[in-house]
Amino acid sequence: MAVPRTAPILVASNRGPVSYTLGEDGSLTARRGGGGLVSGLSAIGPESGGVWVCAALGEGDREAARRAGDSHLNPGDTGGQQVRMLDIAPDVFAAAYNGVANSVLWFVHHLLYQTPVEPVFDAEFAEQWAAYESYNAAFADALAQEAVDEAVVLVQDYHLALVPAMLRERRPDLRIGHFSHTPWAPPDYYRMLPDEVAAGVLRGILGGDRAAFLTERWATAFADCCAAVLGAEIIRDGGGDGGAGGMAATAVRFEGRETRLGVHGLGADADFLRERSRQADVDERLSTLRAQIGPGRKSIVRVDRTELSKNIVRGLLAYRRLLETRPEWRERVVHVAFAYPSRQDLAVYRDYTERVRRIADEINDEYGTEGWTPVALHVKDDFARSLAAYRLADVALVNPIRDGMNLVAKEVPVVSERGCALVLSREAGAYAELGEDALVVNPYDVEGTARALHEALRMSDGERADRTKRLAAAATALPPQAWFLAQLRAL
Repeated sequence: MAVPRTAPILVASNRGPVSYTLGEDGSLTARRGGGGLVSGLSAIGPESGGVWVCAALGEGDREAARRAGDSHLNPGDTGGQQVRMLDIAPDVFAAAYNGVANSVLWFVHHLLYQTPVEPVFDAEFAEQWAAYESYNAAFADALAQEAVDEAVVLVQDYHLALVPAMLRERRPDLRIGHFSHTPWAPPDYYRMLPDEVAAGVLRGILGGDRAAFLTERWATAFADCCAAVLGAEIIRDGGGDGGAGGMAATAVRFEGRETRLGVHGLGADADFLRERSRQADVDERLSTLRAQIGPGRKSIVRVDRTELSKNIVRGLLAYRRLLETRPEWRERVVHVAFAYPSRQDLAVYRDYTERVRRIADEINDEYGTEGWTPVALHVKDDFARSLAAYRLADVALVNPIRDGMNLVAKEVPVVSERGCALVLSREAGAYAELGEDALVVNPYDVEGTARALHEALRMSDGERADRTKRLAAAATALPPQAWFLAQLRAL
């Protein structure tokens, strides 16, 4: 049965705004998600007729998708949003999601490979790439079925890089945009990908009318890859000759089509954060954290998933170096480290999580005393506890190797009660907006990061408060709803 074309606005992403748990009795329990996309889509409201297309991620999702068929999920589960969840075969999904998106594209854009031994693109990868193509085609088919004539489609992230071109073939009338939430690799690193894959990803995104990024740096890197890999022409302010120049790339021209480039730096949702951070469960966790830190002590806070790019290990090494070289901070500071396990179905992530635990234990064994535990490591995800840590932090450590944006760097100044010094990696996308008022570090430089932590701890209350106000203003310049609407308007 053909799906009626009803949607004037569509969003496509791997993860949707709702997830399901399947009970032993066959019942389904829905849980609504959060994040920028959910907040953003709420800006247009259910009455707009917008449709969100996403993939089923677990068995509960798959059952919900099967029961819905080609129809939308129960709007009672989704807050009134129209959501179409795709039941993609588990083996295809796993190969596309873990084999290509998270183990290859993520690694390339975050520069994570140990190049003497990886990557290895063999016959197994060829099969995974075929699954990635099938996975993207399923999204393109669903979007083509749902969209009214000349609808606007916003495709999200590296999981769906092929969708714009596939959708263009099926529905040339649509206005299609792609948004990358990750960094973009420079050409020399990007070209580690097999030639046909490197070209295929670029061609996929160039199938859209617009390709948008979190910072100008990532947009320029994408354009440079298009020139190096495809021989495409880069259009820059003041005209285009394909040369590097010092001007920002504004579009890429390839095979007779022009794809405009855009930059939208996703900001923190100040109203939500301030309201949520003052609720009773956060107050309760705040009291617990203060007791754990101890009276009169300062806190260095980090909140991250144990994602390889987040650089938690070097952050711990920098803290250990601080205690070694600045003994005056012993028993006067606690590093509150929230390292929530991520992607534990991949061995390299399990190993990294274990290394984080081991180094934290080593620091506590080496420097801890009867009344002082130098590192308070928490590995169980708890959003209320994260917000409590934001409120009490004297220093926030955000030192990723590479990050598309990093919302933690933006959220802490919004929630901080007394002002918080931000130690920020220059390789985080947030550096473009927050660098002027942060203490900026090279994420590989443990010595430099230790010195920055010392400077942050010594910062006067007045300077810390002033910096925090400016950081919060910059962090909330484009909150999720405005971020989403800016992309719609641009298309």
